Amino acid sequence: MVQSTAATVDEYMTTLEPGRIAAMTKVRDLGRELFTGWTETMAYGMPGFGPEGGPPVFSYNSQVQYISLYAGKAAIEAFRDRLKGASLGGGCIRFRNPDKIDFDLVADILKHVRTNKGAGC
Repeated sequence: MVQSTAATVDEYMTTLEPGRIAAMTKVRDLGRELFTGWTETMAYGMPGFGPEGGPPVFSYNSQVQYISLYAGKAAIEAFRDRLKGASLGGGCIRFRNPDKIDFDLVADILKHVRTNKGAGC
């Protein structure tokens, strides 16, 4: 996993490769919309969201070959049938091509994480 040394999510976003900015911005915007009242933070070298005062229960990262979403095992199991073509591992969903990310699916995953408050992560 590639870890950033950025102190803030805004700073992290300025370090992204040009071909990944749009997709990563969309993930961030969905997080801001769907995790209202939660804290957006940098933890473990990547941006994430979690309930106030707690650790992130959803994180995302731009890695060498993938855009990765750390949504937890429960989210992967809930959406496994819709995640065809994505690389899956533990609680991580990896998308190789940023232009082919299904953001309706990402929104559904984030809603699942929010509803379950990260259960199964």
